[in-house]
Amino acid sequence: MILYCATSNRHKLREFEHAAQRLAPGSFQILPLPGLGELQPPPETGDTFEANAIEKALYYSQWTQELVFADDSGLAVEALGGAPGVLSARYAGPSAGDQANNQLLLRNLQGVTHRAAEFVCVIALAQAKRLIRTFRGAVRGEILHQERGVNGFGYDPLFYHPPFGCTFAEATPDQKLLVSHRGQAFAQLIEYLKQRI
Repeated sequence: MILYCATSNRHKLREFEHAAQRLAPGSFQILPLPGLGELQPPPETGDTFEANAIEKALYYSQWTQELVFADDSGLAVEALGGAPGVLSARYAGPSAGDQANNQLLLRNLQGVTHRAAEFVCVIALAQAKRLIRTFRGAVRGEILHQERGVNGFGYDPLFYHPPFGCTFAEATPDQKLLVSHRGQAFAQLIEYLKQRI
């Protein structure tokens, strides 16, 4: 079964492809939505991960008759009132990269001892401008004082997961898949679709 992924983030796409092969070998082909790079992205005006995931899935599903899924995910830090939250990818500005976002997060947490945080992901599945279902995953951890590890992307080098004894950027892709917010949400999506095949 073909599943079109509405993301321009190659790291996310790679994680979804890896997850599909691990969870249902040979059953699903995860592909970027054709022509995605030529489409103007939706504004993402929602104030929750679910609202933004739904907005993206409905918008991109109008360009194909196949199933399309879109995710909205990010980091919620308790001491910062849930920030960066839905602004995680653009925390340091509209065109900010991972490094700038991580550095701003560390600056905003200077002197803070309670550094509990949660990664959240909501995946929305749609077809022909019709929402089918959403799937949510979350994982708790804490923010370190400096980056560790070279795997992963985004806030992974700062996100320490106590059961692993390391950051997400130090974990292997298979380790991360088992517990990550994105891995959880995607596993629910795959389980749902397996019942439809």
